[in-house]
Amino acid sequence: MGKIFYLMGKSASGKDTIYKKVKEQLPELKTIVIYTTRPIREGEQDGVEYFFVNDNRLQQLQEAGKVIELREYNTVHGIWKYFTADDGQFDRDDHLIAIGTLESYVQLRKYFGDEKLVPIYIEVEDGLRLERALARERQQREPKYEELCRRFLADAADFSVDKLNEAGITQKYFNVDMDKCINEIVLGIREKMCYT
Repeated sequence: MGKIFYLMGKSASGKDTIYKKVKEQLPELKTIVIYTTRPIREGEQDGVEYFFVNDNRLQQLQEAGKVIELREYNTVHGIWKYFTADDGQFDRDDHLIAIGTLESYVQLRKYFGDEKLVPIYIEVEDGLRLERALARERQQREPKYEELCRRFLADAADFSVDKLNEAGITQKYFNVDMDKCINEIVLGIREKMCYT
């Protein structure tokens, strides 16, 4: 049975970059793209970072029994929804890689079982994360600083030590040196793939 390697971490921890670099080094990993109702950001592509959908499409998938997990965030710009759908992306024998939250990881683990999900938790010191988030937001045509602050504060609760412990997250990958962090993750994934 293939594994789902699930990258997660607080906002601006480098997940997207790490995800792309890991996929480059391990092209045999298939990807899982989750869905969102939030607006697309500059530089994002539909079907790459997310499937960008409206509430009607979400409702269609729910009615078809395809939604595995759904999260809603009351942002300063309204309610944004993120969800994973069992839409043909999951094959029993494929090794997969995805990005998500701790909450989505827990829900997918319930759906697929403990043996299928492999958590990859990225840790970055909060001051450095805030600097990265601010730099990223400044690059947007219309920066959303209030939303940046809301997400930063929400991460403290969403990825609390207690919640990480409850989810069984014991290993952390520290993203101080990006290349070193990526190499450690790639080695860990290769090791797990060999024992499948």
